[in-house]
Amino acid sequence: MKAIRIDEFGGTEVLKLVNIDRPIPENDEILVKVYSSSVNPVDCTMRNGGNEILRPFLKLPMILGCDVAGIVEEVGSEVTNFKKGDAVYGCPNFPGDGSYAEFVAAKSNRFAIKPSNISFNHAAAVPLTSLVAWEGIFELGKLEKGQKILIQGASGGVGSFAVQIAKAKGAYVIGVASTDNVEYLKQLGCDEVFDYKSQDFENILKNIDLVFDASPIRNDIDRLKSVKVLKNGGIFVSVNVDYPFSEIVNEEMDNKNVIGKMVAGQNHANLSEIAELISENKVNVFVSKVFPLEQVAEAHKESETWHVRGKLVLEVRKEI
Repeated sequence: MKAIRIDEFGGTEVLKLVNIDRPIPENDEILVKVYSSSVNPVDCTMRNGGNEILRPFLKLPMILGCDVAGIVEEVGSEVTNFKKGDAVYGCPNFPGDGSYAEFVAAKSNRFAIKPSNISFNHAAAVPLTSLVAWEGIFELGKLEKGQKILIQGASGGVGSFAVQIAKAKGAYVIGVASTDNVEYLKQLGCDEVFDYKSQDFENILKNIDLVFDASPIRNDIDRLKSVKVLKNGGIFVSVNVDYPFSEIVNEEMDNKNVIGKMVAGQNHANLSEIAELISENKVNVFVSKVFPLEQVAEAHKESETWHVRGKLVLEVRKEI
């Protein structure tokens, strides 16, 4: 099968198209015929050799790719939740043994039935980012109907899902993004939108129940702004697990009795509920651009601009 593999860490030049053996599923795994994958910022991080958290787990050679949508080709002897021919989506393996390939084998509990109302390309844009958003907002952030949530980086892959799932559950949603994305966030369902280039939300907002930070920016200045707008006893959740809360940020959170948490998004059981929201058209999937598998380097370059609206998708094979 064809796959994109890296044999060394580095820039986009290390992404090589190779022919390798098709994986064989274990007893608790399924083999998926891959139609689509997607590009996440973490893929670029792993390609570069990882960060302090990821580096110990990265082993070469490695196939990148955290998201997949495709059709079940084989099922292991212990698998009861899927059968050959099922259309599925999920996060197969992390890190390594990923989905930049024509086939991928992974544990069946990392998948769910694909929403029938969207294409494989759109389904591949969902898993990792939506799981991070769901876990951060509901499992760690404890968001409830009627509460106020501020979402930083609201126009990106994680942020776009965060806005929609928070709104679908009845929250009051406030998004922060650049000027070019203000109207986009209103279309997603934001009740208020702040342009970080021209508006100081930290001087306007207060008593926010939850701040969900899905921005790629890693600095204490922005984190202190988030703490400032939270209510006493509020929750601050960040997706940037590689950038721990500093002493000064922890001190400010302590002063306001704010709980700070990091989210990785590994509860794959949430994929079924996310699929239900998509099937009910309560959550839409926004794909910025689709690249053929062979153009993965171009997709990585675009991802590394940090200005992608929605998701970038790799089309492994055409949907019939």
